[in-house]
Amino acid sequence: MNATEAIHSSKATTSARGALDGLKVVDLSRVLGGPYCTQALADHGATVIKIEPPDGDETRGWGPPFLGDTAWYFMGVNRNKEGLALDLSRDEGRAILWRLLEDADVLVENFKPGTLARWGMDYARDLQPRFPRLIHCAVTGFGEDGPLGGLPGYDAVIQAMAGLMSVNGERDGDAMRIGLPIVDMVTGLNALAGILLALAERERSGQGQSIDIALYDCGVSLLHPHLPNFFGSGRVPERSGNAHPNIAPYDSYRTATVPIFLAVGNDRQFARLVAHLGAPALAGDPRFADNRSRCAHRPELKAELEARLAAHPCEPLARELMAAGVP
Repeated sequence: MNATEAIHSSKATTSARGALDGLKVVDLSRVLGGPYCTQALADHGATVIKIEPPDGDETRGWGPPFLGDTAWYFMGVNRNKEGLALDLSRDEGRAILWRLLEDADVLVENFKPGTLARWGMDYARDLQPRFPRLIHCAVTGFGEDGPLGGLPGYDAVIQAMAGLMSVNGERDGDAMRIGLPIVDMVTGLNALAGILLALAERERSGQGQSIDIALYDCGVSLLHPHLPNFFGSGRVPERSGNAHPNIAPYDSYRTATVPIFLAVGNDRQFARLVAHLGAPALAGDPRFADNRSRCAHRPELKAELEARLAAHPCEPLARELMAAGVP
């Protein structure tokens, strides 16, 4: 495959121009966090040129399922993009990249810190002087400096190191990875927000900037309410299964058929719930009169609710509760 061979193009055909129409994005990112960000830019009208190495983004092989030789995983975060294969370790590949950057608004990459500098494309030294309006967004594992700066990071690794796994799983079970690549995805969304903020600033100042989005930072930011709970109580957060650490009833409960998940966020909703179950007096029970009391009496609350839920099949009950304003 030569340097300019197109390896992916699924540019959307639509008469409606998105909010980012006219924005040119050069996307050097691979795997998930960066591509998730640039896909959102493309979905809203930006022209996104995805540049892959000659052997392609590794997620092309992350299947099954496949469409031909390309995994649906890859297609799930790379729609609406145009594509080129470039060997950026070679002078010819970098020469093409330089030409693409001449009228680009945004450059997104997730190389190991120092890679672009080694290629003579450091932002402060090389890119900013030549393209002062260019917005550069680097998606990294742990940032570009600090004790972990420059180390590689994958979603599952960050979930473990940031503490997400420690609060996920059954109360008496082992720590468990969240089933979705949540760190990669929220990192992509934070990168998107950073780029949009930088574009707004460029409208005022005329200047681009460099954005560093670290998976680890984004992973730690997801620890709500567990971190504020820790700061306020000094107690290390524990796993609680489906139960919410701060709200009750907010859990999975047995019914006559299959379990139902209740997410009752205030006293008004609780009163509606117990009234619908034929036990309105529970709303006035001192053990359950407010959320603080309900959290202090979780086992008793669960027993009271499941005794009444046992008379109801799950599906019709769920529809009735939603209609009554009980999530």
